[in-house]
Amino acid sequence: MFTKNFFKTLGPGILFASTAIGVSHLVQSTRAGAEYGFALIGFILAANLFKWPSFEFGTRYAAATGRSLIDGYQKLNPVYSFLYLLINLLSMFFVNAAVTFVAAGFLQNLLGISIAPTYYYLPTLVLFLFSFVFLALGRYSLLDSGIKVIGTFMLVTTLAAFAIALFNGPEVPLVYQPIRQLVTAKSIPFIIALMGWMPSAIDSSTWNSLWTIERTRQTGYKPSIREAVGEFNLGFWTSATLSLCFVVLGAFLLFGTGNSLPDNNVGFATGIVNLYATNLGKWTFPIIAGAGFTIMLGTCIGVMDGYARSTARVVSVIRSRPESKRAYLFWLSLIAVGGFLVIGVFFQSFNQLIGIATTISFLVAPIIAILNYRLIFSTHLEESQKPKALMKWLAMAGIAFLTLFSLGMIYVSWL
Repeated sequence: MFTKNFFKTLGPGILFASTAIGVSHLVQSTRAGAEYGFALIGFILAANLFKWPSFEFGTRYAAATGRSLIDGYQKLNPVYSFLYLLINLLSMFFVNAAVTFVAAGFLQNLLGISIAPTYYYLPTLVLFLFSFVFLALGRYSLLDSGIKVIGTFMLVTTLAAFAIALFNGPEVPLVYQPIRQLVTAKSIPFIIALMGWMPSAIDSSTWNSLWTIERTRQTGYKPSIREAVGEFNLGFWTSATLSLCFVVLGAFLLFGTGNSLPDNNVGFATGIVNLYATNLGKWTFPIIAGAGFTIMLGTCIGVMDGYARSTARVVSVIRSRPESKRAYLFWLSLIAVGGFLVIGVFFQSFNQLIGIATTISFLVAPIIAILNYRLIFSTHLEESQKPKALMKWLAMAGIAFLTLFSLGMIYVSWL
């Protein structure tokens, strides 16, 4: 995997990891550990394992063909392009709102400021504007460089907090409790929301393919399938490992203590940073506060770029016209405005906003997983470019897994 051209390939996998390690890890994984101890680790491991093929296929398809998954959907059937556009339009405002809302809470905590309810919109407005300007001016080049810096700091600080927590041990001795006592009908919606973004929404697999193509354009080096997939897997499994770190942090510092995390963005950010700092040592406050904000900032930038880039691409594919340079800026603007308006609606319902965003992602996951599977095992790729039989079987198992839980969520929520 680590060839002499590794650093020319390095980028899309790190970008994926930085985008993934946001709400699903910092918010949902920490809450899972805090409320259920280690009872949900199996669900987290399953989500990572069964989603892995769909994400890997995005990188594989781009490296093999030089085209994005979105172009592949069009080749399968133009109807799939319209379906993907619909999925993007349904999810992009909620998802961007959710990650920016969380990031705003961590920004206020980091700066030690309190915003009056009348001006609640200011931190989110600042973050939307920053992300927009960052991407509008720098496009992929600045995104690639910035995420590598953010990702490095995020990795170091998260592992430092995890190591300190392990050294100090749990606040309350962890006593084994049967999973049936912790996982009940009331907890199913949270479990499904947890897996919806663990490690990320499957529709973001198209972003991997687009980022792989952009990285090739940036460096002028076309990586082999093995190099591109190896780089992606490094980012993916780093993200998966860190999800378990956050579960441990939540379990060690909150589970069984009688304390809980507040249901608002600032309260959650303040609660989690103060909790970590109090239990790990006050000297760790800058580390925890900085890690929380940089994690969410990287997610904000990556998610906004992913949705704008993928939506601009699918529209150009549907119209059978070259992608306009202004299209990317148009979708960036629309996403920022739409996400900001969604926050205005869900300002008092932090958990509800997170739940809606993650649930939408989970419901569309089987559709994207099936499309990605069809692309990889169709005639578009040569036999030598396709993954081994084990990955094929894992992909089919993943489709069954995602479909089963999506149907379960529909049953629990609406029937």
